This record gives sequence, structure tokens and C-alpha cells, in this order.
Amino acid sequence: MIQHIVMMTLAENADAEELASVMEGLAALELPGFVGFEHGPNLDFEKLSQSYPYGFICSFEDSEALQIYADDPRHKALGSRLIALCTDGVFVADLKVG
Repeated sequence: MIQHIVMMTLAENADAEELASVMEGLAALELPGFVGFEHGPNLDFEKLSQSYPYGFICSFEDSEALQIYADDPRHKALGSRLIALCTDGVFVADLKVG
């Protein structure tokens, strides 16, 4: 299992409706091996990631499924819309779990 973790530094004027639309689009992707999607605000209880107030996690069966997602034109279009909402882009980590 691969957990694809994306944290965002949103612009002060980021459109909340556009963010919600992008999250809905990502959640609706139906791709082989794409088995889960969760998103929400970063509560940052330890005060170590305050510059990333929002994020999401995609779950993939394996690295091949993650590559299918990365190459998918719908994902790329949603990613472009997401980057437009951010000031410094995004932080991405891919963790092999389980």
C-alpha cells in the first residue's frame, strides 16, 4: 500500500469553493488501484507544520497504481487548479505502508 500525502500552502485569497471542487474531483477519480481519498484541514497539534493548513491523502494498492494516477490527465488538470490556489506549491510524500 502507498499513501500519497499532499500538504498545501494556500494563498490568503484562495477560493474555498474552488478548493472544494478540486477535492471532489480527486475523490471522484476512478483508477485501477486507487482505493481511498481523504482530505481536510491540518490541525497541527505539535505546531510543526503551520505553513500547510490543508492536505489530502490518497491510498494506492501499489506504486504502479500511483503512477497511473500521476499520469492521468484528469489528475494533472486538477493538480494545476490546486497549484493555482497555493502560494508556494505543495509538499508531497509517498509512504510505503502495511
